[in-house]
Amino acid sequence: MSTPDYSQQLSDKAAYLQNLFSGLHTPELEIFPSPPSHYRMRAEFRIWHEGEHISYAMFEPGRKAGGASLIKLYDFPAASQAINRLMPALLQSAAEIPVLKNRWYQCEFLSTQSGEVLVSMIYHKKLDDEWQTAARQLQQKLGIFIIGRSRGQKIVLSQDFVTEELNVAGRHYLYRQTEGSFTQPNAAVCQSMLEWACQSAQGLGGDMLELYCGNGNFTLPLSQHFKRVLATEVSKTSVAAALWNIEANHCDNIAIARLSAEEFTQAYQGIREFRRLQESGIQLDSYDFSTVFVDPPRAGVDGDTLQLLACFDNILYISCNPDTLRSNLEILANSHRIERFALFDQFPFTHHIESGVLLRKRNTSA
Repeated sequence: MSTPDYSQQLSDKAAYLQNLFSGLHTPELEIFPSPPSHYRMRAEFRIWHEGEHISYAMFEPGRKAGGASLIKLYDFPAASQAINRLMPALLQSAAEIPVLKNRWYQCEFLSTQSGEVLVSMIYHKKLDDEWQTAARQLQQKLGIFIIGRSRGQKIVLSQDFVTEELNVAGRHYLYRQTEGSFTQPNAAVCQSMLEWACQSAQGLGGDMLELYCGNGNFTLPLSQHFKRVLATEVSKTSVAAALWNIEANHCDNIAIARLSAEEFTQAYQGIREFRRLQESGIQLDSYDFSTVFVDPPRAGVDGDTLQLLACFDNILYISCNPDTLRSNLEILANSHRIERFALFDQFPFTHHIESGVLLRKRNTSA
């Protein structure tokens, strides 16, 4: 894709977002572009078999996967340089070894900016000792990490994660990113999002509550701007990664509560008590929250949690769905004003839009 094409699609997204949010008294839109190529740190492809030949494959959107909609791939410009370098070498090497090639169905790549790559090879057959021996040799030959998957099987040859390093405000943060768990796909734009969030948090003070913290992507750098941080996450895999990330980055003012946003709302309002909080030594009444940070799923924030957010002086909201963000802001705008408004082009050349807002509680005198 050429730069002019990229610029036009970014302008179109900005115009769409500004039109969608008209009437909400938003400030000037801040726009954070993506590199026009090699921006995706993960990718997945079907493996297409034609006789003895195999290739990577995708299929035309909206059509049944098959020969009529087949798109063969030899590289993938959207994916990272590390993935593109590995694609032909992996395919050629696996094609030469029958136990690796036969009934190989799908391939998933997870990479980092430093060049680490984790490959999940997914099969329609049981993986035996012969497969493991061949896969270990391939792993060593290519300098990658391999996981084998089949129905009811997950074989981790050495590790099931990569370690990403992101630079935010001159400080380096290490992130363990585990296969199968959510990670931000565009590392360059992710760094822009973290920088924006930290700039927005400057001077807010007090303690911060974070809902939907995942592996601690935002938690770590934001913790530098608050006395203490309480972060919630329901996924056990993400919580484990977040705890590793907290320790690896020496962020000793963060506590993790394994609760959903809805459960935390119930706990905070005294509706329910949760043993998970007691076992973690977390006392909610000991926090002096000034700010809440949310990065919810596409469905947005539920009604009860929105009422909770409205109690905080400051709200930092990162959204992967501008429609649900617009709906949520219709309610939050009754108690808060929008001070910053940003577009992060996490997914170039698609209709997906990542956006962010900073809201400050309106003065009662105003």
